[in-house]
Amino acid sequence: MASLFFSLLARLPLGLLQQLGAGLGWLTYALSGSYRRRLRENLERALGPEAAARVRPAAIADAGRQALELPWILLRPQADLARKMVAVSGWEHVEAAEARGGGVLFITPHLGCFEITAQYFSLHKPITVLYRPPKKALLQPLIDAGRSRGNMHLAPADTAGVRRLVKALRAREAVGMLPDQVPGAGEGQWVPFFGRPAYTMTLAARLSEVAGVSTLFAWAERLPGGRGFHLHLRPALTPLAGDTAARCAAINREMEAQIRACPAQYLWGYNRYKRPAGAPAAPPTAEVPPA
Repeated sequence: MASLFFSLLARLPLGLLQQLGAGLGWLTYALSGSYRRRLRENLERALGPEAAARVRPAAIADAGRQALELPWILLRPQADLARKMVAVSGWEHVEAAEARGGGVLFITPHLGCFEITAQYFSLHKPITVLYRPPKKALLQPLIDAGRSRGNMHLAPADTAGVRRLVKALRAREAVGMLPDQVPGAGEGQWVPFFGRPAYTMTLAARLSEVAGVSTLFAWAERLPGGRGFHLHLRPALTPLAGDTAARCAAINREMEAQIRACPAQYLWGYNRYKRPAGAPAAPPTAEVPPA
């Protein structure tokens, strides 16, 4: 039944889905007190009260748009996705990375249409993406169908999956991941994210240390009116260097810069600062004011 429902949604025009999604975003915000508090708190902590108040309405709507456009992204033919990627900025960085002869690590926060970034790259080259099963089992068929096609390959978030990611990079292929997901205990470190300690996965930092790897930061901006998406690609503003902890902190700063470029399209309602079961307590650090 769920598969049929998702298939029906995928047949609708993208613009209509995004319009319906905006309504879904506001409905979720109205009905869930915990979600509403978390979204407001995360926004204010990152941007300050005045900027947060300006961004909040668009952020509420865009969270819903992201959710409802998912079937369209994952179930439509990849040729349709290519047509909806109406602008690409920074592709020269991909070409430069390939010219250097190493693998490419794409880092994408939960910003804009993060599902389409790897899909688009897979139209050109193979890419392996880190994969965690969705919390809602009914989404499993949708995710499996959309992420395992063409040049896209999945690597589970376990030891075997990590080996698969390293193997892909050493084979001069691409790897994609969303490092602002909260990892399991033992898989992360407490690192500042918008001035507050966030349990941050170390995997992205460790993969950036693989010999010859180029790390690029990517996100797909959602354009108004169902027009499509604008893919943004760039290297780190400050070269990644140092040990794993230093690289984790640097990656978080890079993602902050991406998010500040379009804060309305970040998933502020995500519980980014939670403490996973079994993880050590967050260190008592001074608050860092928003930039």
